[in-house]
Amino acid sequence: MNERNNATNQLRMKLLPRLACKGIISNKNVYYPYLAAGSFSVFTYFVFASILHNDIIKLMPKSAYMWIMLKLGKGLLSIILLIFLIYANGFLVKRRRKEFGLYHMLGLEKKHIGAMMFFETFLLYAVALCGGIIFGVVFSKLFFLLLLRICRMPAEIGFVFEPAAFRETMVYFGVVYLINYMGSLWEVGKARPIELMSGSKKGEKEPRFLWFYAMLGVAALCGGYYCSVTAQVDTMIFMNFFMAVFLVIVGTYFLFTSGSIAFLKWMKTRRKIYYRPKNFITVSGMLYRMKKSAASLSNICIFSTMALITLICTVALCVGLDGCVHFVYPYDLTMAYVEEKVSEQDVMQEIEALENKYGLTVKRVDVYDEITLDVKKTENRFEMQTGESSADEYQIDFLVQDDYNRIENRSVSLAENEALMYCSGKDFGYDTVDFFGMTLQIQEELDGFFPHSKADGNTYNARYMIIVKDKAVRDACVRAWCGVHGVEDTGIFIDSDERQRVKLLLEGEDEKKKALLEEFSEWGQSQPGFENLQNGVDWRENNQITYGSLLFIGILFGMIFFMCLILIMYYKQITEGYEDRNSFGIMQKVGMSDKEIQGTVHRQILMVFGLPLAGALFHTMAGMFMVKCLFAVISLFDMQVFVGSIIGVSALFAVVYGISYLITAKTYYRIVRQG
Repeated sequence: MNERNNATNQLRMKLLPRLACKGIISNKNVYYPYLAAGSFSVFTYFVFASILHNDIIKLMPKSAYMWIMLKLGKGLLSIILLIFLIYANGFLVKRRRKEFGLYHMLGLEKKHIGAMMFFETFLLYAVALCGGIIFGVVFSKLFFLLLLRICRMPAEIGFVFEPAAFRETMVYFGVVYLINYMGSLWEVGKARPIELMSGSKKGEKEPRFLWFYAMLGVAALCGGYYCSVTAQVDTMIFMNFFMAVFLVIVGTYFLFTSGSIAFLKWMKTRRKIYYRPKNFITVSGMLYRMKKSAASLSNICIFSTMALITLICTVALCVGLDGCVHFVYPYDLTMAYVEEKVSEQDVMQEIEALENKYGLTVKRVDVYDEITLDVKKTENRFEMQTGESSADEYQIDFLVQDDYNRIENRSVSLAENEALMYCSGKDFGYDTVDFFGMTLQIQEELDGFFPHSKADGNTYNARYMIIVKDKAVRDACVRAWCGVHGVEDTGIFIDSDERQRVKLLLEGEDEKKKALLEEFSEWGQSQPGFENLQNGVDWRENNQITYGSLLFIGILFGMIFFMCLILIMYYKQITEGYEDRNSFGIMQKVGMSDKEIQGTVHRQILMVFGLPLAGALFHTMAGMFMVKCLFAVISLFDMQVFVGSIIGVSALFAVVYGISYLITAKTYYRIVRQG
């Protein structure tokens, strides 16, 4: 008897790998898209791992910013892929429940089904891993060159595949598929055979406390929108961002799961609307399975929002990258001198010699004195900083009339109680300024101060510049500041805090600029009174690398989110089709025409597709207030680029979404007709 049982078990074990392959092939309409998504997931992860493990990254100059951004991006990517692949695997198991129940009825024990599922999982893992790594090997170098191109780094760099990238990818996805396998075992193991045989036909219970959760969803969504619309560029910006995202996700889930059912139940009470053949079938069908549908709809809405915002940010950053790196540091070089000053004539002679040597044009040389003070702004008053909040804290640069006229080639004439005002952010907007008790009339508020750019949304790095008649007026303002700050009025502070600025703006190639600036910097540092220098070319290059890395991550994440969205939509409609097939078969038998059935199908799919799209567009529009603040942190203020990116990406996304709707409607109807 034992020998017979052993022989039977051995036969079963030999059949299991064959059954695993047959199960995948027989269910190719759900497994093949899952394999494609798995391969693409492996591909994107392998691209990140290959770049990060490549020694070239560590040896490249100024690549530390890039490495940090890519490391953070890979960590976030690993979380997103884990959640998505677990979600997709859950759908596969539910689609196979009836088949597993049939195997059990035919004599396979749950341990045999578990072994078969192990072979399936291993096969899926092996195919996805091989496919993703093959594509990764082919395209990783291309993506690496794209990264270098975006970051404006030299592309003449070899790219070597590191074994560590292969190992890390294999281990990570091995863990992911192992988690999926354990989840599948739990799903099948806890179910009784009769539950497996019923497949996914078991009706879903209506959520409890329907109106409470619906109202909670509305409150959460309004809270998320409020966080976004009222966001300010301050130390809490990132905390507010994550709070807004959390509240919008919670609100979306509750509105789709409870709010949608509450709305459909309300429609049932509207007799003039509900008791029409078209509406009766649509509302009744959607209400019956809305809890199951709502979870997918909320996922579609959330992934659509993520895809939209990621693509909008990517496009805007791509177009506005040059502008944002030049906004904060428009000069190519700034040197500061204190106590002793360099001769402007000596500066010009040195510049002329270097112009001829390097074949560059020096577009602008500004040499002037200024004093910079830290202040807090309240309406038209500048007061002492309290340190409680940085929202209204600024720096003010004081210049005198003669320096301003020489720099800007103007002939402004100021009285002792008059001043010119310039702000790199929003206009000051007052006729007078109260500076620590001193009142100055604003003769003119300047629209620009070349080469500094001006943007109303610039609150994070905004600076004020006040031009007064002469040093006597300037020193009086400084003494007023000193009095409030408890600094003794001896004139020593004024002398020690006055800086002579030497600023250069060149025209030409960056490599030539670097050579000229290096030689000029050596000369400048050798002059008496030299304090420090800031190289704008290097600074912009560093930020170009940082922002370019963000752009590269945005491109890959946009692709990932769109893949997740398409697969969820596809699985959603297949589920709907198979669930509705029997129902529409009954409708045909009771006399409904194909035209009526097709009209019902289109209305239901339009609802399924339209609600998430509408929700995603609303979420995106609300989220743009927050995104605008986040862009302000990196000094991207070009509203024309920002608005153009929103309109262009949203329109293109809606078109692609609509095409998916048309394709899915045909697939859905074909499945329904098979019943």
